[in-house]
Amino acid sequence: MINLSGKIALITGASRGIGAATAIKFAEAGARGIILNYNRDRHAATGVSDQCKKLGAEAITVRADVARVSDAQKLVRATVERFGAVDILVANAGIWREAAIERMTEAEWDETINTNLKSIYACCAEAARVMLPKRRGTMILVSSTAGQRGEAFHSHYAATKGAIIAMTKSLAAELGPRGITVNCVAPGWVATDMTSDALTDSKQRRKIRELIPLGRVATADEIAGPILFLASELASHVNGEVLNVNGGSVLCG
Repeated sequence: MINLSGKIALITGASRGIGAATAIKFAEAGARGIILNYNRDRHAATGVSDQCKKLGAEAITVRADVARVSDAQKLVRATVERFGAVDILVANAGIWREAAIERMTEAEWDETINTNLKSIYACCAEAARVMLPKRRGTMILVSSTAGQRGEAFHSHYAATKGAIIAMTKSLAAELGPRGITVNCVAPGWVATDMTSDALTDSKQRRKIRELIPLGRVATADEIAGPILFLASELASHVNGEVLNVNGGSVLCG
């Protein structure tokens, strides 16, 4: 039922985890062009690109630090130069670092704010400039349960994810009348390399599972599926939505 035939999708943080899984889902759904953004791991991004190509999509990798406005602009412009459009933006790039508030440095705060939140501003602003003249497009921002309930020792991370939810609602109201939908996915615990240290520890893994009614953490594919839904015509009347994908660990409307 989900068909992205002819669509051009730009995915940030696409070399691993949720971003990589989303790129592959989009290729399976028939997306014409997929731009995989990465910052450091070119080899991993190329591997994801190769998988997308095998599924029939035209996929390219673009290195950009999307925490920098100039890099985000370069990324979107590269997409338009290659494919002529940006139909779907998935703003997924992010980091998750532990820091107690009394020991958190200004550099640690700034790194998380810039990577997780400034990148959202930079990518959405530039994508909007491309989408608005055509009066169509969709943006999907990746938040977290941390933005809904907070997270001890990760206050900087939680602050960015809460702000992403607020940006989703604000941009939905701002851009919706001009043909662009903006929605958000808020995952809970997901098994990716970003969470591998926490999930490798057996005691911590058991504690985490006990907090999830379904009794397990999600796979990256289980987050990519809802992102694919929001990118599709099935979600054409969904705007400003925060889609919780957390196994029931945070129950909010």
